[in-house]
Amino acid sequence: MDTTELRSAYGRLLDAAAIPDLGDADDGGWNADEILAHLLSVDAATAAMALGVVAGARPAFDNRVTLDTWNLGRIIAEHSGRADLIDHVRSQAAVLCDIADRLNEQAASVLVPTLLLSNDEVVLDGPMPLSSLIDGLAENHVPGHTRQLLDLRTAPGKP
Repeated sequence: MDTTELRSAYGRLLDAAAIPDLGDADDGGWNADEILAHLLSVDAATAAMALGVVAGARPAFDNRVTLDTWNLGRIIAEHSGRADLIDHVRSQAAVLCDIADRLNEQAASVLVPTLLLSNDEVVLDGPMPLSSLIDGLAENHVPGHTRQLLDLRTAPGKP
């Protein structure tokens, strides 16, 4: 697989995450730390799934644990602050991309049973090629969270 787009998407996300004084979401959504914790969880699950495919296992992808507030809080608590979360996202994204770079066409085309939720709505419940799951991170998932982070910028004069 070619992870050029995914690596670029993560570069933009990490730049956004490093913006000082990111506030809280106006709609009560995730703050920057929760977004980063979610990404860590998604990346670990995706890397584990890809390695499972390579090992000959038949893994499934279910993103519910990556949305669980308790799990996000646990991940945040394991880090010493935003900079530590950013460093971990950077290194884990590199691991995921390194794994994806090494997937051959046969492994990348393996259909993975997938359950994806967003805002308590089922987005996908069915098989998806492993490559599509990884490409989806670059095309939608990471850019979407980059926009979320940018929306957390505090306006000048805003408390």
